[in-house]
Amino acid sequence: MTNSPASFPRNFRKDYLVAARGEGCWIIDQTGRRFLDASAQAAVVSIGHGVPEIGRAMAEQSSQLAFAHTTQFHSEPSEKLARRLLALAPPNFRSGGRVYFTSGGSEATETAIKLARQFHLENGQPVRFRVVARLQSYHGSTLGAMTVSGNVARRAPYQPLLAEWGHIAPCFCYHCPFDKKFPDCAIACANDLDRFLDANDAASVAAFIFEPVVGATLGAAVPPEGYAQRIAEICRERGILLIADEIMSGMGRTGKPFSVQHWNIEPDIILVGKGIASGYAPLGGVLVAPRVVEAFERGSGAFQHGFTYQSHPVATAAGNAVLDYIESRNLFDRVQPTAETLLTELSALQSHPHVGEIRGLGLLLGLEFVKNKSAREPFPKEENIAERVRQAALDENVLTYPTQGCVDGVDGDHILLAPPFVITSQECRLIASALHSALQKVFPT
Repeated sequence: MTNSPASFPRNFRKDYLVAARGEGCWIIDQTGRRFLDASAQAAVVSIGHGVPEIGRAMAEQSSQLAFAHTTQFHSEPSEKLARRLLALAPPNFRSGGRVYFTSGGSEATETAIKLARQFHLENGQPVRFRVVARLQSYHGSTLGAMTVSGNVARRAPYQPLLAEWGHIAPCFCYHCPFDKKFPDCAIACANDLDRFLDANDAASVAAFIFEPVVGATLGAAVPPEGYAQRIAEICRERGILLIADEIMSGMGRTGKPFSVQHWNIEPDIILVGKGIASGYAPLGGVLVAPRVVEAFERGSGAFQHGFTYQSHPVATAAGNAVLDYIESRNLFDRVQPTAETLLTELSALQSHPHVGEIRGLGLLLGLEFVKNKSAREPFPKEENIAERVRQAALDENVLTYPTQGCVDGVDGDHILLAPPFVITSQECRLIASALHSALQKVFPT
């Protein structure tokens, strides 16, 4: 940057490039250097950068109506987008479901926590307030979202501010917390919810929140068959709402509109963000199933919650334009074959002595790096392996998403790959080639 920086950075010890424009799967900085966006900027940009139709739709909406407060008005863009999302959702949302739009994923989680609490108040169960989640999970950075998150490192500085509502074991077959192997494990990680409820005042639990495919924290960890179904069954039996956090895994990223559809489960609440507007506008949302909606309709009639910018007309116009683009080009259907192409290109890396596992679903993939492959032993945190791989890939003009702590919240390195749905076969080869070079640089021997 030519002038002294004025923005508050995420990290004062890091040098930041200045992005100038985007084209498809590429971001170009102010010097003209081009970067292949293999992570879609934190699994956000699904349709690619620089699609002019989205900007035109936003400009047209802002010229008609840029803002209307939701205490007084609804707007056609938000109503239209809500109808379209409910039509994409599991069947239990399609007759009487509603959508509450926010400005992002963290706000969506906050909204879901409050919805779950008030749902039980409306039903005459005021003792229910706790939202249980899993260790090694992430649901957002606001205090409520951080309370339910099980990401050790992100919680640590704010621990005194966070309520303790309870976390169960993660679902992570590569590092099973019970030292078992599927299918002999009898899905112990799902049954841990039952065990937890028996031991921790189940009557006070309002909801259980989970990422069907765990994104950044575990690096695209996919549950084994039967896990999601068992979790849903326990919640039904216990009268607990099931919240599916699809902020990263939803909106087609795994090859279906919502990843829960791979296991045919029907949550009570679904959270969306990131891909809902493909990064063209700050937008998130909470899909609410009819049985939850009906409790409010027959009860107090009002949800005691709100944001100034909820259901923003320009942001929801962007969401509609993104869905138009996806539908006109059948991009949801493109995800799975494109993922197979990318996995084929990456397959040679699996034999590397420090690549423990390549995992994921659709275009949400993770590569975990290990010190000892046979023992699945992680590198010590201080070796900073994920960041070093990111930097080495950046030297090859490829952008990835690094994270530490996947094993126990401290140790464990992986990178996330979540490219735009429009990525080409040639670009998949470029990603694999850059990672091959990066691994040679980080592990020279």
